[in-house]
Amino acid sequence: MNAKINIGIVGLGRLGGLYVEYLSYQIPKANVVALVDADEKKATEMVDDFGIKHHFSDYREMLEVEDLDAVVITSPTSTHRDIVIDAAEKGLMIFCEKPLSISLDEAIEMKEAVEKNGVFFHMGFMRRFDSGYAAAKQHILDGEIGDPIVFKATSRDPERPSLEFADPKKSGGLFLDMGIHDFDLARWFMGEVSEVYSIGNRLKYPEMESINEIDNAISNITFESGTLGSVDMSRSGIYGYDIKTEILGTEGTIQIGYLRETPIYVMKKNAITHDTVPFFMERFEKSYITQLKDFVEKAVAEKEPSITIQDGERALLVGHAARASFEEKQPVVINNKEMVFESKFEIKEKVVN
Repeated sequence: MNAKINIGIVGLGRLGGLYVEYLSYQIPKANVVALVDADEKKATEMVDDFGIKHHFSDYREMLEVEDLDAVVITSPTSTHRDIVIDAAEKGLMIFCEKPLSISLDEAIEMKEAVEKNGVFFHMGFMRRFDSGYAAAKQHILDGEIGDPIVFKATSRDPERPSLEFADPKKSGGLFLDMGIHDFDLARWFMGEVSEVYSIGNRLKYPEMESINEIDNAISNITFESGTLGSVDMSRSGIYGYDIKTEILGTEGTIQIGYLRETPIYVMKKNAITHDTVPFFMERFEKSYITQLKDFVEKAVAEKEPSITIQDGERALLVGHAARASFEEKQPVVINNKEMVFESKFEIKEKVVN
């Protein structure tokens, strides 16, 4: 393997555009050689700005670049399946942003293609690379809180995204696009999920009815070990971007996260105030960079990826089960071995005499 890997980036939205910068300037072993975006003007401008060799409007053209080693996928979730499968068949290394797919069947196809072709695949779950989450994982592995028995996570956006993005058919919605971070962390800290029961509603944004979506939800979780968890998700945090997790152990508890962005309090006679984290990039920028660095360095060294396609597939399974539970208004049981889920109870009509 060369000292650097040649990378093509597919999708130049807000995250993809930042990835071009991170990989070009902050990760020495990365060499960006091609960009793909449907917006020809955007791709041309970025190629000029960063001195990149190639740009295309169709990812399939990029896959024909002779010296390409790896593909970084930050395009819309609905495009992931084809790009991953085609890149795997070309023998390329792959980094794919979450969620792996919207369709669970497609995710299984993607995993089969990756395994069949034996390619390096890194799933994008940047929270695992946050310093707080990484430290918490190590403390748990070191036995500092005994056995973890309860997992609690909160994810709150300050406001809803555009209706186009929030549409579950396009992005995966509240459970698959937003909650999937917490479902991944739940698995990472506690093991596989065996049951989930979700409730939710439109409580802030009635216009979300037009896309059959909700703005607040809570998923209660049972893990295969018998331990417990809960994840609450909100599009109406208002006060800021609030991401936190708590793991209760038999010998202690770990709390992860912060809300105050600037280390200052303003103290007056009747109030003490501080600012809040505005949104996800201010909170997790370092995590995104650390994750990309890990992807590149592991790929160059031909080591196993830190987060596998199976992690992406299993988190997606939990997300789908959580959504199904909400829609069916009953618990859903997950079979991780068979990659399926089913309702726990049969819904029976109540007979009124």
